[in-house]
Amino acid sequence: MEYRRLGGSGLKVSALSFGTWVTFGQQISDEVAEQLLITAYEGGINFFDNAEAYAGGKSEAVMGRLIEKLGWERDTFLVSSKVFFGTRGFNPDNTIPNTVGLSRKHVIEACHAALRRLRVDYLDLYFCHRPDRDTPIEETVRAMSDLIQQGKVLYWGTSEWQAWEIMEAYAVARQYNLVPPTMEQPQYNMLHRQKVDHDFVKLYQDIGLGTTIWSPLASGILTGKYNDGLPAEDTRLGMESLGWLKDKLLVDDNLNKVRALGEVAGDLGISQAALSLAWCLKNPGVSTVITGASKVKHLSENLKALEAVEQLDDSTMDRIEEILDNKPTSSFI
Repeated sequence: MEYRRLGGSGLKVSALSFGTWVTFGQQISDEVAEQLLITAYEGGINFFDNAEAYAGGKSEAVMGRLIEKLGWERDTFLVSSKVFFGTRGFNPDNTIPNTVGLSRKHVIEACHAALRRLRVDYLDLYFCHRPDRDTPIEETVRAMSDLIQQGKVLYWGTSEWQAWEIMEAYAVARQYNLVPPTMEQPQYNMLHRQKVDHDFVKLYQDIGLGTTIWSPLASGILTGKYNDGLPAEDTRLGMESLGWLKDKLLVDDNLNKVRALGEVAGDLGISQAALSLAWCLKNPGVSTVITGASKVKHLSENLKALEAVEQLDDSTMDRIEEILDNKPTSSFI
């Protein structure tokens, strides 16, 4: 396993990490979840990503219970939570006040709840899961900074924020002598790359922004298993709750690109999943790539992506870019 600094901080995160968005507490059994954690940990993964919204808090509860059972020493792993959507399901038309968003009340209460579910004394990483335009940015930054001062959080950051929003939070922190954000968790993959490859370039350089990127396989489409356009029932895009995502991703343009990428992977003698993960890892702006899996064999396959990075030489990267035809202008890579 390779370990990288989280942006400009001194924290070392495994290049590949493990997330539980649609798996723990819902799609898989606790027995499978335990085997996935063991496989990840023994494979060198030290960062385990979670959020209050994942399975309404059940994902964190399962992870916390299993990590306690496995007896991992606390200084050998990192856990995260995210705050914004709450645990009841986010519905703007019928929301209990103060159970969602980034008000000081919800940020602090959500942190305490996550600590209980994860069975830890502190969160290594704590993310603002979305920006909250109903809460003054100073209130959110001060709440996060206070949690760090109290030792309940070590590093805080954002997820799916725009570059200007991150810079606003950073400027507020500097103005009031508070702790600024360390990292951002954006979606990043071969089909979705504007922020990481373009919008955040100056943030890497100017404030040392780290990134913990999610959906590196574009919900599985980049593995090639959806090339017929019909998702299997036991796959992520086959889930009824993610029908909106299926309609967005399973379009002819994407599938044609994935088929062409399959030829590249075949020529290199690696899986399409390994190719896609290695492509993300190749980017120096990426601190860690969050992988998700519902089967141990898929996670084991994903771990092989580190070996594939060296195979992506300049000519191969050029070939991939020609297929994708979506490189942002003034790209970071």
